[in-house]
Amino acid sequence: MVSSIFVFFAIDMINTVIIASSEVFGQLNLVLLFGFVILGGAFGSRVFQKLNIPQVVGCIIVGVVLGEVFGVISPAMIESLEPFTMFALGLIGFMIGAELRGDVFRKYGKQFFIILFSQGIGAFLLVGVGASLVAWLVTGDVRNSIALGLVLGAIASATAPAATANVLWEYKARGPLTAAVLAIVALDDALALVLYRGAATGAKALAGAGGESVLATTGLLLGEIIGAVVLGFLAGVLLYWLLKLVRAEDKILEFALSCLLLVVGISMIPGLDPILPAMTLGITIANLMPRESKGVFGLVGKFSPPVYIAFFVLAGAHMEFGRMAGWVVGMIVVYTLCRVGGKVAGSWFGARYSGAPTVVRKYLGICLLPQAGVAIGLAILAGQQFGAGLGKTIIMIVMMGTFLMEIFGPMLVKLGIKRAGEVGMNVTEEDLIKSYTVGDVMDSEATSIAQDLPLHRILEVFSTTESVYYPVIDSQSRLIGIITIADIKEMFANQDVAGWLLACDVAEGVLDKTTPKKGLEEAMERMLRYDLESMPVVAGDDSEKLVGVLDYRKTLRKISAEVLQRRKQADEVALVLG
Repeated sequence: MVSSIFVFFAIDMINTVIIASSEVFGQLNLVLLFGFVILGGAFGSRVFQKLNIPQVVGCIIVGVVLGEVFGVISPAMIESLEPFTMFALGLIGFMIGAELRGDVFRKYGKQFFIILFSQGIGAFLLVGVGASLVAWLVTGDVRNSIALGLVLGAIASATAPAATANVLWEYKARGPLTAAVLAIVALDDALALVLYRGAATGAKALAGAGGESVLATTGLLLGEIIGAVVLGFLAGVLLYWLLKLVRAEDKILEFALSCLLLVVGISMIPGLDPILPAMTLGITIANLMPRESKGVFGLVGKFSPPVYIAFFVLAGAHMEFGRMAGWVVGMIVVYTLCRVGGKVAGSWFGARYSGAPTVVRKYLGICLLPQAGVAIGLAILAGQQFGAGLGKTIIMIVMMGTFLMEIFGPMLVKLGIKRAGEVGMNVTEEDLIKSYTVGDVMDSEATSIAQDLPLHRILEVFSTTESVYYPVIDSQSRLIGIITIADIKEMFANQDVAGWLLACDVAEGVLDKTTPKKGLEEAMERMLRYDLESMPVVAGDDSEKLVGVLDYRKTLRKISAEVLQRRKQADEVALVLG
């Protein structure tokens, strides 16, 4: 009895706190709200990253807590933030376009389109049939059940480019599977839109909601797609000429973001999805200026993390768990399972039919499961088109199915690229420098000079080695100084003493040193700070025993060679596993 009272009291206290927090946070202005969103999302993504779970999952969980639990983010706020959501989707589309260069399509283009249609139609058919059967068993209404199945099937074909691409970028993936995933998620929204337009027309006829003719719907759809592509292409040409005419590195980010904002803003006027025109903008720049565009995408990539965090937190805040009827839960399960089955089976069939590499056949399906903005947008559109009954049911099923796929989908994307061996194959020099220690790249066989070696013997060492930097050690291999070519030249200026000089007489003091366990990034920053071409490496902080030399230029060459090797290996894996 006492325990029951305690539980009841605890629940009542939690509800009181939630109501109070909702009233307090409901007064937040947008600047303060974004402060909470980005701070909470950054913290949540970091925690989940430590747990070896994709960061996007942490952002979504934080969004659920801020939205559904504490009411910090209300549905009205989410609706008012639609321009930001559209910009975030445009930014994601732009960065995906960076990956879709002409050589990629020339190599994989046929495979991409076959798999695209196979996986999209597979999800459409399986979800459509499954949802229609369950709805018919529950309601007994054949026409409305088929209408529901058609709409849910079309929405199920959509894949979230944001969550999927974010995982690929987080784990630096590169290879045939990564290329296929990026191409398909970039084009999948257009296919989903085509399927939705056709399905919505048939569903309206079945549900008695009326609507436009099939011919008018098809013409409108083609107009939207062509218009989006033309808009993105023209913006890409504009950005190309701006970057050519105004050669100022400090203006690259401004020009790129302004063109992207123009694309997103113009696409919002007729209510177009901004992903396709923004992706076309990215593709145009990536192919018109292949080398220069790397700097453009690099700057935009550094700008984008806070935008991604806020976008995924807001996606999590969309979830509403308290409005589900019992039979809707069953529909959510059917929708989710059928969508997974359709995507996996369709991807496998398309990959096999098109002769795609083995890794694409095996793992592409599980990399296409995340769902977010486009699916939710189509669900909301369906809610407006089909009225309170059918419309609200569609929104709830899609929202909850999307939530499940946004939680588990990124984990499966990570599993797929890991099994395919593509994790870490798209690293940059900066990535490797951050991940390496000094011991990973130091020259452990660097030539050293004994402290009692005469000058003429030192010259023999110089003539038989290519180094210009020689640590001087004592009999116990402890570092006592450094000799460089410049030091020897100075000694020859005084011929009277050169004949009896030893290494310890010529050596200069050590300006700085490091240890094998120190981070390479820190060591290289210190070398730049003190203008050092080389730095001796000793065994430890409390030991002067020489174990190697860190050469700045040689280190950069090693790292560049490693990056090229990884990328070459990733590009060749299709030939090996195909």
